[in-house]
Amino acid sequence: ALSISFKPRLLFKLATMFAAARVFRTSSQLGARALSTTAVTHDMKVAVLGGAGGIGQPLSMLLKVSHPPAQASEVAVYDIAHAKGVAADLSHIDTNSACNGFVGEEELGAALSGAKIVVIPAGVPRKPGMSRDDLFNTNASIVKGLAEACAVHCPDACIAIISNPVNSTVAIAAEALKKAGVYNPRKLFGVTTLDVVRARTFVASNKGLDPQSVSVPVIGGHAGGTILPLLSRVDPSVSFSDEDRDALTDRIQNGGTEVVQAKAGAGSATLSMAWAGAQFCFSLMRALNGETGIVECTMVESDVTDCTYFATPVELGVNGVEKNLGLGDLNEYEQNKLTTEVVPELQKSIEKGISWAQSN
Repeated sequence: ALSISFKPRLLFKLATMFAAARVFRTSSQLGARALSTTAVTHDMKVAVLGGAGGIGQPLSMLLKVSHPPAQASEVAVYDIAHAKGVAADLSHIDTNSACNGFVGEEELGAALSGAKIVVIPAGVPRKPGMSRDDLFNTNASIVKGLAEACAVHCPDACIAIISNPVNSTVAIAAEALKKAGVYNPRKLFGVTTLDVVRARTFVASNKGLDPQSVSVPVIGGHAGGTILPLLSRVDPSVSFSDEDRDALTDRIQNGGTEVVQAKAGAGSATLSMAWAGAQFCFSLMRALNGETGIVECTMVESDVTDCTYFATPVELGVNGVEKNLGLGDLNEYEQNKLTTEVVPELQKSIEKGISWAQSN
């Protein structure tokens, strides 16, 4: 009996311990202010739209097992089907976060009402041979509709977009919020955390390090060549041969395709994306609770390049984006990739999203 009750509690404590340690490490290594803590609010409803899907289910579970200083008071699981069953299952987990399920358009308002954070992993996943852009038509409509609902039912919430292609769906969500008159650039995020998670994992493997001790900024977008890991700024400081640099950059950029091919039609990168999405939510919860020095790489409205939306290290605060920390120092290799590959490709995807949103 002891082992049965002990193991889930150990997993819960380890997951949140790693999350807390990672937030402290990332914040300090990226040069943000020293951490300070204020009283934690217990009013931290998080809505997961697409919560019965391949990303939504494990993401909802990780949020259900969250605890102070990054605890969801309620996890609202929403989907077009099966969300109530997922929520019923999660509600049996012995943690102090409520979990409720909502199904269909008629219950979307209740799922969103009172939410401080809305995470959107809804949409169709990639299959072998598909690019993220192949998902555009279906997922564009889904994200637009959900953003419109957020504008009505939780206009002040922080909205985190996971649905691909993120390079376009962030712009689509922004346009929907603008049309509703509630767009706040400090509270709309494209979740690019998985690129950072992969960068830490692959760099650590290459150098024989613990990935939890490694920091790697990743800037740009969230698809192929728009993803730019800044390997010149790995902390702890390491060096790479040109061959290793190229191989690591390529693997980080195409990590999603690696998983899609390995699953052979059975899905995309759902579990690692759920982990990365939860880490971003934990950081956002801590910042909304008043903790300072919380830094995440995330796609936000930006003027650091010619792209309207661009991922850089961003300091989070009680109002969402506190400060965009910009590009930082780039070496010649990174600067060349930024200019010739990242910005041109990302601009096209953003413009495609804006154009679609304005005509639909």
